[in-house]
Parts: sequence; structure tokens; C-alpha cells
Amino acid sequence: MRREDRDGLLVLGHWGRPVLVFPSQERTRYEWEEHGMVDAVRDLIDAGRVKLYCVDSWDSTTWCDTWLPSEERARRYEEYERWLFRHVVPQIEGGGQVATAGVSMGAYHAANLTLRHPEQFPLALCFSGIYDVADGGWGERGDAVYFNNPQDFVGGLDGSPASLLLVVGRGMWEDTTGALEHTLRFAESLRARGIRHELDVWGEDAPHDWPAWRAQLAKHLPRFV
Repeated sequence: MRREDRDGLLVLGHWGRPVLVFPSQERTRYEWEEHGMVDAVRDLIDAGRVKLYCVDSWDSTTWCDTWLPSEERARRYEEYERWLFRHVVPQIEGGGQVATAGVSMGAYHAANLTLRHPEQFPLALCFSGIYDVADGGWGERGDAVYFNNPQDFVGGLDGSPASLLLVVGRGMWEDTTGALEHTLRFAESLRARGIRHELDVWGEDAPHDWPAWRAQLAKHLPRFV
């Protein structure tokens, strides 16, 4: 498998549908490799069906900086998005068919980017996500929060060319992290606005953890590459 470690970007594979991979909360571009997600779909990578572009998160200086009011966190997140478009997107091969993917907080990034920019990122693969990242924040919530918080701005959409896969389990930590509740509520919001999506709810043997995410990725990714 071809592996290139660039500045803020880990590229895995030689050809195939490009997938922009976001790590979980405050993690790095190496996380999927370290936790077996890459091995779970190595056959697709080696066969030239998919090429992964794994990025670092800026969560600790954006949504996870509890010292900042929600609106400032959102403005800093917009800086992260601008960094993606300036630094990462030009390195991605594949034009307008780039998928996004992520687990937990990474699922938020995947969904948000696809819904905001469906012409460039038409598909999001979201595992055990949180889709109201401003929930529990403080300070006045303005436009920056609204337009970067999927649970908010989806309500103002009249359809979308985006397509989202939402996967969650009923196992350990899916309830305490809020992922199960968030996913079900978000799926209903997408349904109400006529946005194409697929909801796949696994059982109590699927926790908010890497073994479940590896199995879920291995099940679903082959359908899209």
C-alpha cells in the first residue's frame, strides 16, 4: 500500500475514489491507521478502489475550547475549513466525487462539510456522530454557529444534492456520548427536509468504539467505491 505522510495530511493508496477522513475528537491523521480502520478496508485500497486522505483535527482550538463562547469556536472552525480548501483539497485527486468520513466528532466534520459543499463532497459516511456541536456551549449563538451546526441549518434547507450515511449502535457508550440520540434526531431532520440519507442502527453488541466502527466501515465502504 502506498503511504505518503505530508504536512497535516496522510495519504493512503495509489488510486480509487478519494475519501477525506476526519479523526475523532482532538486526534490526528494517524488515528485510523493506528486503530485498524485502514486494515479493515485494505483490500479496497490495494485494489485501487479507494484512496484515503486523513487529516488532523483542530478540535482543541475550535469546538472543544471551552474557554471560548460558541460563536468564537464556530469562527475558528471556519478557519479550519478554509485550511482544508487551501491546503488539502488541492492535493486530492478525483474532482467532485470526494467522499467524507469520520467517527464520533469526525462524523460531525464529515456531515458538515458535505452539507455545506455538496458540489465538491457529495457523500458523507458518518459513524456514531454528534450533529449538534453547539449543544452545551455558552454565549450568544449567531450566524457562525448556525451555519456550522448541522442540526441547526438543516432545518433551513429545501432539499440538497448531498447524500449521507448515518451509522450508530445501541451498545456501550452510544447513549452516554449522545451519539445514538443525535443520530436518530439528525436522521429525522434530514427526512423532514427531503435530504437523501441512509440510517443504519446496529444492536447492543455495537459500542461507541473501534471494533464496531471497523466492522461498519468494512460493511458499507465497498458500496460506494
